[in-house]
Amino acid sequence: MATKKSTSVKTSKSYKENVGKGGETHQESRSAPVLKTPQGTPIADNQNSLRAGARGPGLLEDRQLREKLFHFDHERIPERVVHARGFGAHGYFEALDTLDGVTCADLFKRKGRKTPVFARFSTVAGNKGSADLARDVRGFAVKFYTQEGNWDLVGNNIPVFFIQDAMKFPDLIHAAKAEPDRGFPQAQTAHDNFWDFISLTPESMHMVMWIMSDRTIPRSLRFMEGFGVHTFRFINAAGKSTFVKFHWKPAQGMQSVTWDEALRINGADPDYHRRDMWNAIQSGDYPTWELGVQLFDDAFAEKFEFDVLDATKLIPEEQVPVKIVGRMVLNKAVDNFFAETEQVAFCTQNLVPGIDQSNDPLLQGRNFSYLDTQLKRLGSPNFTHIPINAPKCPVHNFMQDGHMAMHNRAGRANYEPNSWGGEQGGPREDSETGYVSYSEPMTGEKVRQRSETFSDHYSQANQFYRSQTEAEQAHIADALVFELSKVERSDIRERMVSHLLNIDRGLAKNVANKLGISNMPKPAPAARKPIMDLPVSDALSINKSSQPTLAGRTFGVFLSNGADNKLLKNLKRLLKKEGADYDLITPAIQGTTLSDGEVITGDETYEGGPSALYDVVVVIVSDEQRSLFTTTPAARHFIEDAYRHSKYIAYSSNLQETVEQLLNGRECDQAMFSLSKKADIERFLTSARALRYWDREDG
Repeated sequence: MATKKSTSVKTSKSYKENVGKGGETHQESRSAPVLKTPQGTPIADNQNSLRAGARGPGLLEDRQLREKLFHFDHERIPERVVHARGFGAHGYFEALDTLDGVTCADLFKRKGRKTPVFARFSTVAGNKGSADLARDVRGFAVKFYTQEGNWDLVGNNIPVFFIQDAMKFPDLIHAAKAEPDRGFPQAQTAHDNFWDFISLTPESMHMVMWIMSDRTIPRSLRFMEGFGVHTFRFINAAGKSTFVKFHWKPAQGMQSVTWDEALRINGADPDYHRRDMWNAIQSGDYPTWELGVQLFDDAFAEKFEFDVLDATKLIPEEQVPVKIVGRMVLNKAVDNFFAETEQVAFCTQNLVPGIDQSNDPLLQGRNFSYLDTQLKRLGSPNFTHIPINAPKCPVHNFMQDGHMAMHNRAGRANYEPNSWGGEQGGPREDSETGYVSYSEPMTGEKVRQRSETFSDHYSQANQFYRSQTEAEQAHIADALVFELSKVERSDIRERMVSHLLNIDRGLAKNVANKLGISNMPKPAPAARKPIMDLPVSDALSINKSSQPTLAGRTFGVFLSNGADNKLLKNLKRLLKKEGADYDLITPAIQGTTLSDGEVITGDETYEGGPSALYDVVVVIVSDEQRSLFTTTPAARHFIEDAYRHSKYIAYSSNLQETVEQLLNGRECDQAMFSLSKKADIERFLTSARALRYWDREDG
C-alpha cells in the first residue's frame, strides 16, 4: 500500500517550483484569466494528472482529467458530405438601390441599409484536408442576418448545376467522390466513376463545359463570381411575383490560374485560397462583391428558349441585364474557425418575407436535404442556438427542449393557440407582417416525370464554349483530355466524346485525337435537337469580362544580395499607388543586404516562393549575383515558370542576356520588360494590368 507521503498531491507552490525557469511566463501572469474546468472550477495544475504517488497509477477521482479527455474525444463533428473544405468571414451587405416595388424584403427597403452577413466559400468534392486548388466547383454561401430573420443564399461560383432533379444528387456525389473500394482519388473527378455517371447523364453537359473551364481553378476566392443557381421569386407588398436570379460580381474582377500553376500551388501552399482571404482581410483590403439581380416576369419565362426552372440552364446577361442592387464587404475574420466556419448551417429554405422559392425540382430537394443534414452534423434540432446560426433579430416561438437546448421560453403556455394572455400566453401569428408564400395556381397528376421543357442538354453548352476566347477553349480541351486520360475504360471515354460532338465538333475531334481515339463515335442521341446558333455571351468568359487592374493582385519580387534598392523603392511606391500587394523573395528570410547597404527581411525564400504563387513577377538582381540562374534551380524556375504561365515579367536591365538564355533562344515578347528607371516601371505596370499574355501559349 502506498504511504501517505506518496499519495499526496503537490501544492501549487511546489508545482511552480518544479516548472523551472520560464514556466511561470503564463502560469504567473496576473493579467491572464484563471484557467477553469467546463464547470467553472479554477485549475491549479493543468500539466499533470492525479496519481497515487509520482510514479503510481492514475486515480479515478481525477474529474479534471476525465472532463478534459471527454471533451477532446468529442470535439470533432462529422464533416460535410460536400463542401467540407471551407473558409468563412464576417461582413455586411449594403443596399445600393431600393427594390420596394419588386420585393417587400426588409434588407432592400432603404438605400444605404446595412445587414450583417457571414459568407462561406468551399470546394465541393474534397474532404477537409484536401488542397485549395483542386479543379472543383466552389461553394458561395451567404447568411444575411436581416431584421425579419435569416436569409441564406446558398450557391456556387457557377450559375448552373449537373442535374435537374434532387433525386440524382446522391448518385452525383457518390460518383464524384473517391471510389468506395479503394478510397481514392481524393478531391478530383479524374476517374472512371465520375465520367461513367456523367456520360450517362446528358443533362450534365452544360455543367461539364463550366467545370472543365478555368472557372474551377480560381486565382482567389476574392476574384470569382457567385450565383444563386436557381430561379427564385421576389414578392412585393401587394403579393405580386417577379422571378429573380442572383449574381455576385467581384469588385476587382475575375481571375483564374492555369492548370500547371494549380498543381504547383497545391504543392507550395495547399492553403493558398484561405491564406489569401485571411491576408486580404487582415491588411484592410476587404473582399467585396456587388449583388446583382436578373428580374423577369412570366411573359419572359414563357417565351425564353429554355425552362427557367431548369437548374442546368442560365439566362444570358445580354437577354436579361444584371441590375446591381447592393454590395457585400467582408471585413472581419472569424474568431474561431470551428465555432463559426465549421458550425455555420446554411439551409436553402431559410427565406424572409418578400423572397420565395420556385418549383425548381433541384431546389425543392435541397430544401429537404439541407435541414436534414444539420441534425446529423450538429447533433441537435437546436443548431439555431449556436451563435453563428442564431438570428440577430428577436425570436419567439413555442419550440422547446431537445439536445443542447440553450434556452426555453418562460411562461406557462408551451402551445398555441392558448387562452393565456400577456407574457404567459406567448407569441402570436401576424397575418400583416408574417411570411406568406406566393399564391401560385397548381394543377396536375401525381407523376414521377421530367418536364419536356427540360430536355435540351447541349444548346447552352455550345453557347458557353463558343463564348470563350481561344485560350479558354484550349484550356477546356486540355482539361477534358487530362480528366479522360485518367479513365481506364475506353467505352466511357468514347461515350463522352459522343456527347462533345453535340456541343462542338472541333472540340470533340481535338479531344479524341489527343486521347488516341481513331474511330470517332456517332453523336449521342439528343432528346431535343440542339440550337447551335445561340448568340455569343461575353459575360460567360473570364478573359472577356476581366478588369484591367492591379488592385488586389500580388507581385512576386525576386531579389538577390546587392539588388538595386532605388529600383525596388520606386517599384514599391508605384505598386502602392496601383493598390497592389507584393512579397519580397530573398535568399535569406531574416536579412538580405541591398545595393545601398540597407538590410531587409524577406517574405519568402527562393525555394518557398515560386512564381506560381503570384500574379505578376519582378526580378532585381545585382551584377555579382547573375550566376544565380545557372547555379540555383529555384531562381531559374522562377522566370521559366512565369513565362510558361503567360505572366507579365519585369527584370533589372542587367539581366537581359540572362533572360534570353533562359528562354532558349526565344525572343522576349511584349509582356516582358527591362527595368532601369522609374519610367520603365510605369510602362510595365500599365501593361501588366492585363495580368496575362495569352498569345504566349500559341508559341
